[in-house]
Amino acid sequence: MSTRADSLPPGEAAPPLLQLVDLRMHFPITRGVVFQRQVGAVRAVDGVSLEVRRGETLGLVGESGCGKTTIGRCIVRLYEPTGGQILIDGRDVAHVGGREMRPLRRRVQMIFQDPYSSLNPRMTVRQTLEEPLATHGLAVGREARRARVDELLGLVGLNPAFADRYPHEFSGGQRQRIGFARALAVEPDFVVCDEPVSALDVSIQAQVLNLLRRLQRQLGLTYLFIAHDLAVVRHISDRVAVMYLGKIVEVAPRAALYGRPLHPYTRALLSAVPVPDPELEARRERIVLRGDVPSPANPPSGCRFHPRCPWATELCAREEPKLEASDDAEQRVACHYWREIQAGQAMREPAVA
Repeated sequence: MSTRADSLPPGEAAPPLLQLVDLRMHFPITRGVVFQRQVGAVRAVDGVSLEVRRGETLGLVGESGCGKTTIGRCIVRLYEPTGGQILIDGRDVAHVGGREMRPLRRRVQMIFQDPYSSLNPRMTVRQTLEEPLATHGLAVGREARRARVDELLGLVGLNPAFADRYPHEFSGGQRQRIGFARALAVEPDFVVCDEPVSALDVSIQAQVLNLLRRLQRQLGLTYLFIAHDLAVVRHISDRVAVMYLGKIVEVAPRAALYGRPLHPYTRALLSAVPVPDPELEARRERIVLRGDVPSPANPPSGCRFHPRCPWATELCAREEPKLEASDDAEQRVACHYWREIQAGQAMREPAVA
């Protein structure tokens, strides 16, 4: 039975499994060798509020360095956030530690971008998969662990006979499947997928994405799917959140975001995605953004996108827009001029340098 959000009855939304409330992750900039002093901070994530509903896949997209991976690492507590809340079923886990972390480690797992560097080259696949079982007291006994390892490998489409091989003996796609098996070993209900197919050949990406969808249906998983490839995100996500320089600028159901983007940054990202129809590709508008992404150590005032935005005015430089609902309550956007953009009015020249 499908657990995806679009399988719910019309008008009924799944309750959130994960909620981020004003999440902040600032990395200090220090000077000095012996007596270090902080002279600033990199605001990698700066006030993100977001929810992921049980059983859905939320895609998180944006340019490199916008803070997507940092959010994922905060959720699994590889980083302790500077501020804000991370609510799992209503419980704040942003600053828990010690023994309180063990249940969280079981519930929330992460699949990393590079399938080779995330696996210990000195451990066989069996040892890699047995380690979390032993840590969490699962499948007690040698025979039970061996049976569980064989089950996990079969679950991700690998031959259990390969269990005693080392990571270097597998292809990139097979290594990523081993990473999936390791994440699933502790029976989580939430998985952060950090660019899980970006290091794979295009011919393998579809197989891995289909595997993720099958595992979601079979095991009732909830995904946060982090990626920069909008075509990949469109294939797997129920809803999509767009991130720019540490902020969420738009959140919408997949069809709404790809069919009617409201934020200028979302429009620019989608205009860069190739269309398979040559005639349509030749006619459609391409939005080229000016300048480079500002430094997260010194972000612009007001709307962080305003130095590159064709719609920007003095208001954008002065006042940060809130993430508010559009005419469709499911689609939220942080832009002062989203109504004008929706109406299709002509783009202006930047009014603010």
